[in-house]
Amino acid sequence: MDLQRLLIIIGVCLVVAGLLWPIIAKLGLGRLPGDIAIKKENFAFYFPITTSIIVSLLLTLIFWLLRK
Repeated sequence: MDLQRLLIIIGVCLVVAGLLWPIIAKLGLGRLPGDIAIKKENFAFYFPITTSIIVSLLLTLIFWLLRK
């Protein structure tokens, strides 16, 4: 697969994820236990580590199934 096609596929996946984000947020994905959220007066930091692990596992499973 050439690089141009790969970049287009990644871009389409990001657009789809962006469009589905309101639905994903309603499921609670992004606010799981283990996600790091620090809020101070003029500063906010959020790192969804648990959500990232779950999404990574799901994508790994999907790509593994598609490869077979």
